[in-house]
Amino acid sequence: MILSRARLRGKAAPVPAPAVPQGTELPRHVAIIMDGNGRWAARRKLPRLAGHKAGADAVRRVARAARDMGLECLTLYAFSSENWKRPEQEIADLTALLKHFIANDLDEFHANNVRLRVIGDYHAFEPSAVEMVERALAKTAANDGSTMVIALNYGSQNELARATQALARRVASGELRPEEITTDAIAAELDTADLPPLDLLIRTSGEQRLSNFLLWQVAYAELYFTEKLWPDFDAEALAEACKVFAGRQRRYGGL
Repeated sequence: MILSRARLRGKAAPVPAPAVPQGTELPRHVAIIMDGNGRWAARRKLPRLAGHKAGADAVRRVARAARDMGLECLTLYAFSSENWKRPEQEIADLTALLKHFIANDLDEFHANNVRLRVIGDYHAFEPSAVEMVERALAKTAANDGSTMVIALNYGSQNELARATQALARRVASGELRPEEITTDAIAAELDTADLPPLDLLIRTSGEQRLSNFLLWQVAYAELYFTEKLWPDFDAEALAEACKVFAGRQRRYGGL
């Protein structure tokens, strides 16, 4: 068993770390495209909301497991900028689950020194949800253990467009020369600027595409695809993905 980097404190009960062999090199930053809630529900002849509720339970399990394994940062693709195309009732259900998660789980993560971050424009949600997100961000801002990032109304192409616009404004004002627009300068304008480099991207449900998620950040990340539907993903599945990661050779273009 490995030791957690995040010291448990408060009244929250610790969850045993998954079985990752001692000495395994853990990724610092893991991101997950949580896919398969609808299919999970359909296979059980249940409404889609049941799949989303089961998916929210998986978020709790995996977030706790990531913390106890010692992962520095976990990013979850909760709501994409394209998800607004879904039926209004489903959007309302997803928003309600977000609010429920904050209301019922924030204290536990705060007690365990977890910092909550959001990437994307969460201000597009209803005012009560925005207020809850902002209170959660403020409450955990000083925590210096692990970081849990929720991607809300996030789209990577939009993120890159916003970063480009910010750099263009700096060039127009004379603050920056065009030749000073480097990869580091672009990365500094992204929503993830204060996060560790992405090491491992996981997608559940058997789909093998990025779906407009962390397109810049994934440049040298390891990709891991699993047939397991998101509501069935758990601590053991996360540990398995990390073991596969540890077995990869990361050359970054070298030998």
